[in-house]
Amino acid sequence: MKVFIAGIMQGSRLDDGVDDQSYRRRIAAVLKHHLPGVEIIDPWEIFPDSPGYTDEQGKRVFISMSEAAAQVDALVAYVPRASMGTAIEMWQAAYVGQAKVYCISPLATNWVVRFLSDKVFPSLEAFEEFVAKGGMNHTPQ
Repeated sequence: MKVFIAGIMQGSRLDDGVDDQSYRRRIAAVLKHHLPGVEIIDPWEIFPDSPGYTDEQGKRVFISMSEAAAQVDALVAYVPRASMGTAIEMWQAAYVGQAKVYCISPLATNWVVRFLSDKVFPSLEAFEEFVAKGGMNHTPQ
């Protein structure tokens, strides 16, 4: 099974800072523990210096990662607040690639979260429990 980890990096920040990315390690760890052989695509792990890229480099990464999101079996999105990049990756996974989309977000009434997600979790803990109980085992491998 191939899983894309999407999530907020810079969100709606007005500076060039990056939000805490530790959620990615937690998601990857639970997936690896409960889904043997899972292949994880994590843009932050592949491109950790991307906020400092030139516009040309950034555009190439942005396009390539949105295309990669359309090539997976499932996408796990961490969206504690709005993230346009994550929304595009969710769209690519759901409507271009027909993947399952699992969203961890308090934004349950947000249309992107509601309409692009197969399941929404209020917290990382709720998602981890879902995976531990075999919730992702039905996703094609």
